[in-house]
Amino acid sequence: MANRGYDVVVDVDAEGDLGHTDLQEDLEFHSSNFENPQGQRGAKIQPDQNASFLPGGNSSSRSPSSSSKRFLWTIAFYQQFFDVDTNEVIRRCTAAIFPRANFLDVLDGNPDLYGPFWIATTVVVILFLTGTISQYLAVRGKGHFAYDVKLLSGAAGLIYGYTGVIPVGLWGVLKWFGSESANLLECWALYGYANLIWIPVALISWSPITILNYVFVGVGFAISALFLFRNLYPVLSATDVRTSKILLIAVVALHAGLAIAIKILFFAHGSPALKKGTSQGDDSRVVEMSLGL
Repeated sequence: MANRGYDVVVDVDAEGDLGHTDLQEDLEFHSSNFENPQGQRGAKIQPDQNASFLPGGNSSSRSPSSSSKRFLWTIAFYQQFFDVDTNEVIRRCTAAIFPRANFLDVLDGNPDLYGPFWIATTVVVILFLTGTISQYLAVRGKGHFAYDVKLLSGAAGLIYGYTGVIPVGLWGVLKWFGSESANLLECWALYGYANLIWIPVALISWSPITILNYVFVGVGFAISALFLFRNLYPVLSATDVRTSKILLIAVVALHAGLAIAIKILFFAHGSPALKKGTSQGDDSRVVEMSLGL
């Protein structure tokens, strides 16, 4: 019995006779302290100092060097935001296109900026190329065609601005309403990987068939908006019901604005924003006025 963590106490009479002992009444069991040293009695269990409040995250999975101090002006400070390899980025891209679990669980407490940066850069370049092709097809046979370099700066401003500014605003609002699970890097990672769908959409939306372009952009908006809604809903639910609904509507509305801007600014040869029969110069002026250039 001692090996099971109990002491056995038996009531024996003066003559040492056990024959009449009622074991049910005379046996008493007490907690054993055989395996508890005297010096450790009353010791409290210390909490795990490495536990993370982030959903699905734990700082113990980081490298040991992550606990050292990093300063804003050092390379080591920014290196922690790119601490992923190619296989991990591919796995996260796959999870963004074919979501099976919450993307915050896929990040596992280690959000990166490597994937979001290169995804955004790829979207910018492809939007410029396919937007130029779209404009060329719109004015083909009407004179000399000259591509507009400002289309590239417009794509960079739209994609980098949306991916960089909107997450900061969302994070700030969540912090204002007392959400402890809000994390700026995770917001950047979510919006960055959500842009992945715009790469295939931009590659196939340059065709002169207007209805197809609207369908492609609509599908891209639906997939990316669903991705953001699914992963941001648990975080936004940390606020009160009314605030969470307003924030969800704002997230979807801003994302719809991005989709509309992509359709009008880069595949505008069939867009309602342009008048029928406009020339390449008119197309350029519409882009410049829309981007404030």
